[in-house]
Amino acid sequence: MAAESERVDRSSHSMDKSITLPPDEIFRNLENAKRFAIDIGGSLTKLAYYSTVQHKVAKVRSFDHTAKDTEDDPLYEISMQEEILARLHFIKFENAYIETCLDFIKDHLVNTDTKVIKATGGGAHKFKDLIEKKLKLRVDKEDEMTCLIKGCNFVLRNIPHEAFVYAKHADSEFRFQNTHPDIFPYLLINIGSGVSIIKVESEDTFERVGGSSIGGGTFWGLGALLTKTKRFDELLQLASKGQHTSVDMLVKDIYGGSYGSLGLTGDLIASSFGKSATADKEFSKEDMAKSLLHMISNDIGQLACLYARLHNLTRVYFGGFFIRGHPVTMHTITYSINFFTKGEVQALFLRHEGYLGTIGAFLKGAEEDNPNQYSWGENYAGSSGLMSTSPDLNPMQRARSGTFDMLEMDRLERQLVNLPLLQDPSSYIPDTVDLSEDALAREYWLYCFEEALDGVVKRAVASQPDLPEAAERAEKFRHKYLHKLQTLRHQPFAYGSLTVRSLLDTREHCLNEFNFPDPYSKIKQRENDMALKYFQKAVKSLEELSWEQRQFALVRGLLAGNVFDWGAKAVSDVLESDPEFGFEQAKRQLEERPWLVDAYDQWLERLKGPPHKCALFFVDNSGIDIILGVFPFVRELLCRGTEVVLASNSSPALNDVTNNELQILTERIAAMDSVIQSAVKEDRLKLVQSGSSSPCLDLSRLDKVLAGVVRERHTDLVIIEGMGRAIHTNYYAMLSCESLKMAVIKNSWLADRLGGKLFSVVFKYEWDVCSSVLLVLFVSQSVAGTCFSLLCGYLEEVAPLEPYVTGTGTRVHLSPATPSLPDFPLSSHCHITQKAHTLQPDGTLLIRKSFMLLHYPSNPANVAPLAWPLPQRQMLTPAASYLYHTALYNTLFSRGCLSSENAENSTPECSITTPILSLLKGPPVNGYMKGPKEKGLR
Repeated sequence: MAAESERVDRSSHSMDKSITLPPDEIFRNLENAKRFAIDIGGSLTKLAYYSTVQHKVAKVRSFDHTAKDTEDDPLYEISMQEEILARLHFIKFENAYIETCLDFIKDHLVNTDTKVIKATGGGAHKFKDLIEKKLKLRVDKEDEMTCLIKGCNFVLRNIPHEAFVYAKHADSEFRFQNTHPDIFPYLLINIGSGVSIIKVESEDTFERVGGSSIGGGTFWGLGALLTKTKRFDELLQLASKGQHTSVDMLVKDIYGGSYGSLGLTGDLIASSFGKSATADKEFSKEDMAKSLLHMISNDIGQLACLYARLHNLTRVYFGGFFIRGHPVTMHTITYSINFFTKGEVQALFLRHEGYLGTIGAFLKGAEEDNPNQYSWGENYAGSSGLMSTSPDLNPMQRARSGTFDMLEMDRLERQLVNLPLLQDPSSYIPDTVDLSEDALAREYWLYCFEEALDGVVKRAVASQPDLPEAAERAEKFRHKYLHKLQTLRHQPFAYGSLTVRSLLDTREHCLNEFNFPDPYSKIKQRENDMALKYFQKAVKSLEELSWEQRQFALVRGLLAGNVFDWGAKAVSDVLESDPEFGFEQAKRQLEERPWLVDAYDQWLERLKGPPHKCALFFVDNSGIDIILGVFPFVRELLCRGTEVVLASNSSPALNDVTNNELQILTERIAAMDSVIQSAVKEDRLKLVQSGSSSPCLDLSRLDKVLAGVVRERHTDLVIIEGMGRAIHTNYYAMLSCESLKMAVIKNSWLADRLGGKLFSVVFKYEWDVCSSVLLVLFVSQSVAGTCFSLLCGYLEEVAPLEPYVTGTGTRVHLSPATPSLPDFPLSSHCHITQKAHTLQPDGTLLIRKSFMLLHYPSNPANVAPLAWPLPQRQMLTPAASYLYHTALYNTLFSRGCLSSENAENSTPECSITTPILSLLKGPPVNGYMKGPKEKGLR
């Protein structure tokens, strides 16, 4: 029942010292280690240490410009400086290697003042003397359960896509969960030798509410007796190949089939090992192991279900030695939870559950540094990933002997929080496409990133011409990133959800690992200098246009500027082969209206209204993009009386402008333009770093300072620019204010997938709607009175309205505080209202807060309304609407309300309204949808 009190595997080697530990891969940065913690179980040791890492960063500094400057003088200088980064290292290895590892640590530990090592786990006492002798550190033992909970809280808060659902038979086995802004409360089921069930209510409040002596130790012990197999992993291998039905007695074995009156299917287990008492034959080891696994898992699953219901909890995490990422174990636990809760609760597993105890022990030792006041990020370059130890690509056949797993986390300079304008942070998903679920897209993007490697290496070397070893480091980068791509090709789930964003971020991490902090620094410097020369001319030409012409020219200029993206191969090839390619040429490359997604007319109408209070603009590229595209657009907003906050990357990524660079650019532009100058002086134009160092954008991990500025300025418009921030991420992000998402599609494959072509334009304007509740009912004349009488307690106003499709129409205003209508079963034909739905210009469907009233028109006596609550504001595309209406249809069919025949052949008075049927155009696909109506995006 302890956190990870695994039993010693007596068949393993006692103290194996034959391995050689490569310091570049294992125990990295050990010479600068400051604190240690260790979690020793019966067979695995997990070590944690904090170290400082010295790495290079690119700094920009403005020159002191004088009247003697020529226009060829650069705007700023670039220098490479050393910076100290705080990093957490976690290593997991078998106990057989503990003495070798301790010797290695002793030999390399040279710069530490540490006197104590925090320890937890059942084996901490056993190895206490060995640790103190080898490392000359005092072992300070910490409570296992406290460490376990602290570690769990830490990973849930700091690692996106930490939790996942395991679905063995799905196309994507691992379904990673969003990071919830509030991780509490939850239930943690820790399965070691026994089972501990812990209810966690806050950072420091938890309670062991139950447990069982039947756990991993039971499976191991009984399995050893039944199969003579002593190794835990070998026992699981046997179970993965077995068939429990030859050993277990099923319901159909007793009753000849299902037991319908009790709802028991024939294939349900009636008695574990029930056939063994009467069978004459010998059972195979595989079948007995499988039956035993089901018996233990079902028992744990039912316990978890009962405790979850008792404490009204829906988030249930499983961890411990019994789990350890084994697919066969996760599958049986998942099946058990799904069965006992009837699908109401999902079994959740953790990518790093093996590190929870040691993370918690480390945090206990580092409390004086208050590590929870910082945000931390997983370093993909130094982490081995989920199931990384597998020599075989089939997870069911992996061997774990003699392997080391690593996890590295970097302390971020600033605390990261949600954008306050996210409509529902708990449901926000940054990425448009999960590549682990789209094999075609996954294969393309992995190929795309691999093909681009030569160009990245070339630019990395060119960015450091004075460093002769740059070429060697660049080749090491190539090797490491290529290895990551190969791993992800076979194990897309290794680092959570595989997305374009994660591929980009992994590349940035690997570049930083080999001291290439800003490979595009000189390109950005050159393009910034060039674009500044044309700024005043661009502004002057805009001012000569009429108001309406200027608005379109500003948008077109912003889009043309966004073409200059060195992260897009189609663009980088042009920029390298044609030095004369510039702003005007980019404009000519743009798609003519109507664009792929075109809400410009709606944006223009909005501009004729009152100005926005404050606009938050997430900017993209350096050079022409920021100077000739963004700044003229921002200047127009300022002239309208709108305050503007420019949010730029905190650290370099591709040719994206950083906050330091933007500060220098703004200073120079302010010297050229009185509008920008006065806005800066009056604090109406504010520059804030986003907290990101990625070409993409995660609105749930932004600098806390930026979030504060957004609140203080009552921001009512968010502008997101660029493919990375507005297409690969945030295309479906729902905000509680108006938003503009703009990008030029600079990838031929993606453009084709979206139903467009290279340089197609996405201009997506979404606006907020009134929060008042509007419901339009369509009822037949004969039952209108009955329907109204059922609603009489909720009506505020009833007014006549022209019929929409059939029957008599009435507009009904309900109070926003109206409780849900009673939920009654329905029968026969139904009539569904649709007027509360509005199709937007860009193909999305806007659903206002409403209730769908369904009724049975031909029998007034049996009219019974069904409340179908919708969120206050949802933007649904036609394909997403298909899912929503399918759910609605399924509800109706399940209640006997509808059949495929009466849906199509019923009389007009009883028919389903045409707008609903027009939305059902076929099944949606993941992320991208190709088609003329949807124009490729759903």
